[in-house]
Amino acid sequence: MLLKNSYLVFKKDLSSELRTRYVINSLLMFVLVTISIIRFAIGDEKADNEILTGLLWIAVFFTSVSGLSRTFVKEEEKETSVALKLSTGSDSVILGKLIFNMVLTFSLNALILFLFVIITDYQIKNLPGFLIVLVFGNLGLVSASTIIAAIISKANSKGTLYPVLSFPVLLPLLITVINATKLASLGVETDKLFGEIQILISYFIVVTVASLMLFKYVWED
Repeated sequence: MLLKNSYLVFKKDLSSELRTRYVINSLLMFVLVTISIIRFAIGDEKADNEILTGLLWIAVFFTSVSGLSRTFVKEEEKETSVALKLSTGSDSVILGKLIFNMVLTFSLNALILFLFVIITDYQIKNLPGFLIVLVFGNLGLVSASTIIAAIISKANSKGTLYPVLSFPVLLPLLITVINATKLASLGVETDKLFGEIQILISYFIVVTVASLMLFKYVWED
């Protein structure tokens, strides 16, 4: 029942987004503008992989935050949160939103990585390790951003509160994932990245479990 209701919440969000395309179109434009600015800033210079890794995660972070911040805000603005509360439990809502945000984030990040590699000649010498870090880094980013979006949806100043809350929560994740991504791009073997990968997995598990435990009180407030 939990998985079925979670799927229905995910399907609702996906259908709504595909119908309006408001967030998708704005995020696609954000990606194109961000990648274009990076290209113009670099110019004809050959940037080091360390610098390019930081630029990559700047693009990933701000694109994800721009899209994920509206996860619950739109429910409050459209006054559909009451219908969700009456239709299903809080666990189904948070899981459905998580699944939708993961699909959205991974789709956007695939586009970002593709465009970034083309315009910057970014070298990835350990692709399997790089992809593992990217996957778990994004899982942690989505998990933390989703619960923060639920918290700020109840506030009056939603736009300004989101970055204030998200940055300190995401800072340990960003430091770890940037360092691990840099090492993977330079060709460090995957087994030597195990420490960073373990941190990313632990972060995702802890934040997800905490979200499932606390979301009920946030949602029903």
